[in-house]
Amino acid sequence: MSEVAAVMHASAEPAESPLTPESWGKLGMWVFLAGDAMSFGGLLVGYGLLRHASTNWPLPSHVLGISLTAFMTFLLICSSVTMVKGLEAVRNNQRSVAKTYLLLTALGGLGFLGLQAYEWTHLIHEGLKLWENPWGSSLFGTTFFMITGFHGMHVTGGVIYLLIMLSIVSRPSVALGHGWCYNVVEVAGLYWHFVDLIWIMVFTFIYLI
Repeated sequence: MSEVAAVMHASAEPAESPLTPESWGKLGMWVFLAGDAMSFGGLLVGYGLLRHASTNWPLPSHVLGISLTAFMTFLLICSSVTMVKGLEAVRNNQRSVAKTYLLLTALGGLGFLGLQAYEWTHLIHEGLKLWENPWGSSLFGTTFFMITGFHGMHVTGGVIYLLIMLSIVSRPSVALGHGWCYNVVEVAGLYWHFVDLIWIMVFTFIYLI
């Protein structure tokens, strides 16, 4: 009877959640990224519909600097590689290596933002604005600045995020390896890879097609 009572008592206790604080962090980031992906998807679908309905939509390759933007894309792809290497260094307890790669990742984001600012300045000087487009439909300028600006905000947030991770990894009192430090850097990596992937889609739909 005592064994039966013990089994019944154990079954009555609430089961522990299989989600740890670390997995909750990843889940939260995935939920955020899913919602963000729908935001970008809506913007790109709207862009496609407006372009299809317009009779005087300019050809992007004749207006935008494809070579410059291709280099910007290359920078972000390289920053994804350094993000992977930085996370690997955190896992292997290589503090100085991790700091170097996280810094390179943040610098890649800053370089992207600097080139985007240059691109915007050049296009505005040529006459492209939110409400004006010297090469055709004014909605081209509206959608271009909204979509690239929205992505630029994400890159800015990502650079700040990375610098915070860099400050955490730089503290000698913080243990690296597979602890909480690795998990928070991994979550930051999920965000950064998402930002890079979204830019490849933006580059394809806005600049190349």
